[in-house]
Amino acid sequence: MKKTRTILWGIVLMLAGLALAVNSLGFFEVNLFFDGWWTLFIIIPCFIGIFTDTDKIGNLVGLGIGVFLLFCCQNILSFDLLLKLIFPIIIITIGAKMIFGTMKSKKAQQIIENNVINGAQTRSATATFSGQDVIYSPGEVFSGIELNAIFGGVKCDLRNATIQNDCVIKISAVFGGIDIFLPQNVNVKVNSTAIFGGVSNKAHSNSSSNTVTVYIEGMCLFGGADIK
Repeated sequence: MKKTRTILWGIVLMLAGLALAVNSLGFFEVNLFFDGWWTLFIIIPCFIGIFTDTDKIGNLVGLGIGVFLLFCCQNILSFDLLLKLIFPIIIITIGAKMIFGTMKSKKAQQIIENNVINGAQTRSATATFSGQDVIYSPGEVFSGIELNAIFGGVKCDLRNATIQNDCVIKISAVFGGIDIFLPQNVNVKVNSTAIFGGVSNKAHSNSSSNTVTVYIEGMCLFGGADIK
């Protein structure tokens, strides 16, 4: 995915450079600052995200909003129409993410149910208008945790934890942020419902040699989670 993202951004930069070169040589004029040019900062990342990110629905919605704004700036559509549709679009997006998120999270739900049956301990941490750190000691067994950041921040450090089996980290970031530090000997699978937020996994890489998977499930509403 990272390679694909790099290639796509490379194509975008090459096209922008080509347009500048054509303008400089005077072959013909390419207007880079047309009405609504700023919408490209929404359209291009969302378009690339459709091919590189796991959150396809969020990127499709962002792409649609970006194109809609561009059409408004070009006087093809009106901003009044956008204001009327924005709230229904958000509701539809949440519903779609809940439906498809449920389909994807069957494995995580099974793990949670098995942990309850086996009596495994699942911790929880909540930060409301505050910050909270959850740090596992060397050798401490990790079987799952629930992290909630509401107008606050939570840091969960699992780098020294012992993760013997597949487990689930449930997250909820509402106008808040969550940092999750994982050891490199586990794989990560993310299934999140993101509304003006999301889960970023830039530092951790999966490997076929890892036998344990950490499933990160939850919701980000005007907030986000970073996997490190």
